[in-house]
Amino acid sequence: MLIIAHDGPHIASELWRHWTFEPMTAAILLASGVCYAVGLTRLWSRAARGRSIRRWEACSFYAGLVAVTIALLSPLAWVSELLFSAHMTQHEMLMLVAAPLFVFGRPLQVFMWALDGPGRSAVARWTRTPSVSRSWHALTGPTAAFVLHGLALWIWHAPALYEAALANAGIHALQHTCFLITAALFWWGMIYGRYGRIGYGVGVFYVFVTAVHSSILGALLTMAPSPWYPSYGTAASRWHTDALTDQQLGGLLMWVPFGVFFIVFGLTLLAAWIGESERRAQLGSVR
Repeated sequence: MLIIAHDGPHIASELWRHWTFEPMTAAILLASGVCYAVGLTRLWSRAARGRSIRRWEACSFYAGLVAVTIALLSPLAWVSELLFSAHMTQHEMLMLVAAPLFVFGRPLQVFMWALDGPGRSAVARWTRTPSVSRSWHALTGPTAAFVLHGLALWIWHAPALYEAALANAGIHALQHTCFLITAALFWWGMIYGRYGRIGYGVGVFYVFVTAVHSSILGALLTMAPSPWYPSYGTAASRWHTDALTDQQLGGLLMWVPFGVFFIVFGLTLLAAWIGESERRAQLGSVR
């Protein structure tokens, strides 16, 4: 971000005073943290501590809550209304940091244990019904998760819809919800997909394809001859930059960190897939 001359330093010094308090967001984050703690306590009281949900998984979930807090309630949320590049940083926090951290925390299993016995049994029966089971497998399948995440990324960056989100708080909240949920479905499908570890090979393909198409979107934003989102023009001038330069920086943030993250994760999945294939081969030879 370009913060130079005139009132730029003043804005920078005031930045940390601009925490955003959104009662609904704060309530959801607090309730999620409490429910997870209750469920985790009950789960660990039934099984050896760290056996069902490991400590690092629990820490991962709470780190995800911190990431969402930074994205939606910290001064980053305030700056994101002024600069497109800050808005891209906010979206990357939701999709590349919070979403995979939540997935690693396996919250659905823990939240089940936050319910009392009858409630837990009722929800368990409901999740085993054919319609719910089929829907879940369909949504978390690698192909469906890849398509949903890709559609959310591209559709919400269409100028008309993006500008609508900037102008309307409800649409803006829906945008963030779509990014977080589709990203969580994507990471869930890649990590805990229906094929288990042997399905990591499929995950590698979709992760690399996601790296490519998200980088293309970032490149289009970076190399565009004119701003896609005029609403940032006046706000960007407060930071002594212009909408096009700000957009180019935001595009670079999507192009490079987004792509690098997916490539690194894809290589990690590839290594895990090769390791699982070798393990199965060794078991087959022993038999």
